[in-house]
Amino acid sequence: MARVYIGPAGVPIGARERKKSAGTLDGIRYVSEVGLNAMEVEFVQGVKMNREAAQEAGELARELGVRLSVHAPYFINLCSEEAEKVEASIKRLQESLDRGETMGATVVVFHPAYYGKSGPEGCYNAVKDAVLRVLDWMRESGITHVRLGLEVMARKSQFGSLEETFRLVREVNNPQVVAVIDWGHVYARNGGSIDYRAVLNMWREYFGDQPMHTHFTCVKYKNGEWVDEHEPMDTNNPPFEPLARELAGEDIEITIINESPLLEKDALRMKDILIKYGNKIVGANQ
Repeated sequence: MARVYIGPAGVPIGARERKKSAGTLDGIRYVSEVGLNAMEVEFVQGVKMNREAAQEAGELARELGVRLSVHAPYFINLCSEEAEKVEASIKRLQESLDRGETMGATVVVFHPAYYGKSGPEGCYNAVKDAVLRVLDWMRESGITHVRLGLEVMARKSQFGSLEETFRLVREVNNPQVVAVIDWGHVYARNGGSIDYRAVLNMWREYFGDQPMHTHFTCVKYKNGEWVDEHEPMDTNNPPFEPLARELAGEDIEITIINESPLLEKDALRMKDILIKYGNKIVGANQ
């Protein structure tokens, strides 16, 4: 039986229908109200939240039992040939980590890099060097709670296969650096297939019973390939139910952030499927 935190990526649809200008606080309240227990705060277009707002969000989330995480800006490439772009990427990560620490988030998720002319191994070394730099900054800045999460990516031009992400995290060997599995990305990168059992076994091999932070969305088949365009869970690319079934046999803590366009609606459907197979939704109204 997995112990699950589940919720949407960003402010739920229902909160925005209720109040046009709904923000993070409204989102946290709504998540709790509908019986979910996690929410990812989206900084994907830039870090526009100040520390005071981050602290307020963290206090409310703790009060309501909602686990917060952060998605860093999309504009990050730790393997750029242009040094200024790498520096700007590191600055965006630092800002995201600062706000994440202030709000008590568990992890700041980010897309690490594109291979570019460096190729996979050159890019691997560049990402590792940058991650070590960020870790030094975290230590100097007193950031001790939030973790840096390298996301497994969908495109074969991107740094972030399961193997290289897990390898890098294990080599860095610091509890503040973790791998983040996006199940839809794994499915896309594998050309439209996923073996949940194999991925869970691989996690155990590399990380033992370390808690998992994951994303789930379905992806689209377009122009002869699987692409990272988010679809509702009904499309079954990949199907969610087999994951819920496999998790039922795991003694592990896992966060599942739903990134489908039907944010809390699909998250609530996932919650029902998880419970059907005997998984436990931590602290939420079941």
